[in-house]
Amino acid sequence: MLIVEPLYIAGVLISVALAAAAVWIIFRHRLTIEEKERRRRVYVNRGRRTAEGFITEAGEDLIHYNYELRGVTYFASQDVTALRERLPQDPTRLIGSVSVKYDPKNPANSIIVCEDWSGLPHTKEGTDAT
Repeated sequence: MLIVEPLYIAGVLISVALAAAAVWIIFRHRLTIEEKERRRRVYVNRGRRTAEGFITEAGEDLIHYNYELRGVTYFASQDVTALRERLPQDPTRLIGSVSVKYDPKNPANSIIVCEDWSGLPHTKEGTDAT
């Protein structure tokens, strides 16, 4: 007959409870893709570094643009699905010059519009709101 020590059982139960709590905490705090993108825009906007760029293509949900920093040309696009109210009805009107904000530590990380700022010339606000 097998006798199991009470301390062994208690240790197993505590281990299982801790593992379950860890999994719950990890999945409870997982950010959505939309929230990650919003936080990225806020971070880049906070950097305050701007450059002149050019919008090459504008659609309902995606704007393609390029800009040059220290002799390097960057080609980028921004998903503007969450920012539709800041854009004109006809996005093709945006093609042309634009102000670009970028992260000085990673110049390829850039935006042309966010919740608090817009580098777009034809938007309702078109200027820095901060």
